[in-house]
Amino acid sequence: MCENGAEYTDTVDPRVHVELERLNNATDEINKLEVDLDEARASFRQLLCESTARVEALRLKLGLCIERAKPYYEARFCANETLKQTQIAAMKYERANSAHSAAREMVYLAEQGLGGRTLDPAWQEMLNHATQRVNDAERERGMAGTTHRIACVKLEAANAKVQSLQKELKRAIAKSSLSIRRALMTMSSIAYRHELMLL
Repeated sequence: MCENGAEYTDTVDPRVHVELERLNNATDEINKLEVDLDEARASFRQLLCESTARVEALRLKLGLCIERAKPYYEARFCANETLKQTQIAAMKYERANSAHSAAREMVYLAEQGLGGRTLDPAWQEMLNHATQRVNDAERERGMAGTTHRIACVKLEAANAKVQSLQKELKRAIAKSSLSIRRALMTMSSIAYRHELMLL
């Protein structure tokens, strides 16, 4: 009995029955997906452990030759940085040289314009300004030339060091280079297999 005195009927609305059926099916699907996810995580953990073990084995195997070859690779990096600095210094020298040539041309034109005339204040001012630019450009060209020469000497020294280390560590470099390539290919293969397993 209900509060208002009417009898309570035990009939369920058919829409509720349909929705409950949908909910049960969705729950079954969620459970199935959770099981699949757990299996995928377990296989991933296993693959990760295997990969870590392989990387550790490669590190132990190759660590010594890589450590021996390390000074060579560091010297190559330093030589590449020095080359970039030398190229920048060469560009600055070229710009300074061009500015100097342009300033000398301005002085020449100012002298030609002045010619045999009496000292016109405007032409005299232009000649003084052009002469000042030549002096400034000459000073900048000298500094840029010095910087470029120093950079060239550093580059030669860096390249000589690379050549010396290359001769000295030839076997370690070859071994580390080949070993690193092989190790990277192995790791790429493992990653590719893992991607295929997850598909």
